[in-house]
Amino acid sequence: MKSRRATDSGPWYREPWPWLIMLGPAVVIVAGVATAYLAVISNDGLVADDYYKQGLAINQRSERHLRAAELGLEAELILGGDRDRIRVLLRAKEGTPLPATLSLRITHPTRPGFDQSVSMRSEGGGVYGAKLLPIHGRWHLVLEDEQQEWLLAGDWESDKQPALRLIPSARVLPADEKISVDKER
Repeated sequence: MKSRRATDSGPWYREPWPWLIMLGPAVVIVAGVATAYLAVISNDGLVADDYYKQGLAINQRSERHLRAAELGLEAELILGGDRDRIRVLLRAKEGTPLPATLSLRITHPTRPGFDQSVSMRSEGGGVYGAKLLPIHGRWHLVLEDEQQEWLLAGDWESDKQPALRLIPSARVLPADEKISVDKER
């Protein structure tokens, strides 16, 4: 006569332990597939296609900052209307002619779809104005002449600062902060 074991409970797939052991690798496989899917469909917005050219342009920008310093350029930017108009007051050393138009590039640090390029016409007396799409939050601004001989650049938190002052050293000052003026100017 055959003796039956007391631990024999049936086929393996009716036991919980094999399923618990297989659960870990199954979760890892599902997570890996989900991660791969997200990596393929998402946009790497901060990676520039022309990163090498941008790196080479750094020296040229430095030269243009130095040129702006030689000309004694300073700019004050003010938003108006419903944040859809901008005015620039451009000052230079005495005897330096001011350009008829300026180019203003407004770029968002992480969302390139909101970037704008605005051509600003002179209204006389160093004042330039233009319409733009309303801006809110943090922005990087580059102000330059039409021949691209000089530039002024800086960051602006438009919700916190009603105006922005740009100086050639690329250091940004709030509009209410005084700029020390050299005796040579």
